[in-house]
Formats: sequence, C-alpha cells, structure tokens
Amino acid sequence: MSSRPLDQQIVSVRPITVPAPDRPIGLQVKVTAPRAGRNLPVIVFSHGNAWSLDGYEPLVDRWAAAGFVVVQPTHLDSRRNGIGWDDPRFATIWRVRIADLHAALDHLGDILAEAGLEERADRERTAVAGHSWGAQTAGAVLGARVLGTDGVPGEDFSHPAVAAGALIGATGTGDTLTPFAAENLPFMRPDYSTMTTPALIVAGGRDDSQLSTRGPEWFTDAFHLSPAPKSLLTIAEAEHTMGGVAGEMVAETTDEDPARVALVADTISAYLRHALKVDDAEWDALDNSAEERGGSWSVTSK
Repeated sequence: MSSRPLDQQIVSVRPITVPAPDRPIGLQVKVTAPRAGRNLPVIVFSHGNAWSLDGYEPLVDRWAAAGFVVVQPTHLDSRRNGIGWDDPRFATIWRVRIADLHAALDHLGDILAEAGLEERADRERTAVAGHSWGAQTAGAVLGARVLGTDGVPGEDFSHPAVAAGALIGATGTGDTLTPFAAENLPFMRPDYSTMTTPALIVAGGRDDSQLSTRGPEWFTDAFHLSPAPKSLLTIAEAEHTMGGVAGEMVAETTDEDPARVALVADTISAYLRHALKVDDAEWDALDNSAEERGGSWSVTSK
C-alpha cells in the first residue's frame, strides 16, 4: 500500500472535559478532524501505558487527513497523573480505562458539539482503536472479556455504539505471563471468544514482549481466537512500537521507521472505511500477496 501524503488540513481541539463522576481525576479528551468534509466516521482511540491525549500524532493525523474524526482520552495511567505500579489505584486502572471509552462514547454528541463537529460527524459509523494496553482496552469494548484467576470470563464491557475496531499490539491469551506481568498486570488475560465485533489486528513479527514467554505470536491471539469477521496485518520487521506510532523519536521507540507507521495508519484507515461501510475501494485494493512485497507485510482475513 502506498503512503498517502498529508495534503488535507486538519485541526485539533483540546482539552474537552467529559463527565466521569466516579473518576478520581477528571477525564479530558482531544478531538482531531479534517477542516473540510461531512459524514465523517469517528474513531475513539485508547493510548498505551503512560501516554496521554497528546500522543500518537503520527497515527491520529493520518486518520484525520483520511477523513476521520479522532477522539483521544487521557487515561488514568498517564505519566502526567503520577500513578505508578506501586500505587494502590493501579490494580483497577484497567477498569477505569474501559469506563473512559464508555464515557467518550456515551457523551460523543456533546464532545463533537464542543469541537464544532456535531453537523459534520457520522455517529452511526463509530469505531474504537488502541495500541498496547490501549488495544486490550479497546478489545473489551469490542466484546473481549478478562479471565479471572479461576479461569472464568468476567463481565461484558462491549458498547452498542461501536461498529468496528483496530487493535495494535494487543495482549495475547494463556498462562504465559512473565512473573513481573503476573504480579503487576494480572488483568492481561483476555478471552477473545466473545469479541464478535469486526476488527483489524496489527501484529509485529519482532514484537517479543517482556510480559509473555510466548514471543511475537502472542500478539496474534486476538485474530486467531476471536470469531469472524476479523483481519490480521502482520509486519515482519515490526517491534511493539510499530515504527514509532506514539510519536517521532520518542524514548520507547525501538524500531523507528516513519514508512512503517504510515503503513499501520493507512491500513487501519482502509479497513475501518470498509468495515464501517464508508468505502471499500482502499481495502479491496490491498494486494494480499506477501511474496510480491518481499514478505515485508501481509494481510489475512477470516
């Protein structure tokens, strides 16, 4: 897939405060959209651990330039809130993250109105997306559940307003968490058997997580263990940061590659336009033959 230039002007509005009465710190979001266009589909995006509404511009800007309205909440685990592993609130942040997405979806009309987009956005075409911990958060809104210590799936956090999703570097399943992850992140045990909403899973062939002993294939579970329809974008050389999706030259980027970030953004854009029934052209145009691309990336669907 060729990378489209960012030739459409985009604008952002921040911060917008969203009602979240039970939250210990107020919930704020950022909205990014193209300056022109109507009937714009919406993406609610969940950031990875420690980030905020100010991150992930390489993804968000490309999505907005492609005609999406993107809503980004700052989750409670953002480094700006100073809640670390040893904070007693950390154990329940995974639930607050999911509640943040629900709050953004429940108040989407008000958010769009405050951003001046109420008449231009199409709320009937809404998706969720996320990276890393944000991918597990978005996955819960798509229907995935969290397994308890007894192996029984927990409550259903799916949201009826969400029609599709995209998960980048999503947590895998199974009892293969490293001792650190098992102690600090026991909620990283998703059950994808109930994730029925259409979604694109993005996985890196060199994403060898320190949280699991299974290696890169751990990040493909969301595709293999969830019901159809699902698609999987596998990028052979990508590590967990997928070339730097959170930002250019950020400290945690281990495989900086702007072209790879553009590939992730544009493939998700094409998929969501297809899944939200906006336009099939870009998704249908994907050449699914990895051999003709030298095996650098591939798309599989079921």
